[in-house]
Amino acid sequence: MALVLDASVGLAWLLPDERSDEASRLIAQALRERPRAPSLLVLEVGNALLQAERRTRLRGATRIELFETFTALPIALEPVSAEAAARAGELAAAHALSLYDAAYLELALERGLALATFDDALSAAARAAGVALLPAR
Repeated sequence: MALVLDASVGLAWLLPDERSDEASRLIAQALRERPRAPSLLVLEVGNALLQAERRTRLRGATRIELFETFTALPIALEPVSAEAAARAGELAAAHALSLYDAAYLELALERGLALATFDDALSAAARAAGVALLPAR
């Protein structure tokens, strides 16, 4: 099943203190079908890794290595147009999401794809919007 991958899954796969078998399975499944994500995914993952380094959860060299590993994945990054941002804004307002999280939901709705996330609020919004979730909840 083709899907939209959010930052929570990528980070659960990357961060040594958050690694999970479920994240590894989702990444493996997603890569068989080339997942999609809004282009902001790269910034979200990069920022989370930078914050992990600042909080001494990672060393700088590890942060760089993890970021390079992530950006080498064959994820189809979709530019966020003004129209998509406006639709995401409406979804964010309707479901009490950040605009960033709503961008993943907007892309899943626009493309008719499942959404892979570990974020509870985003999962609830996806269910309310009729978007299939991975992992199924």
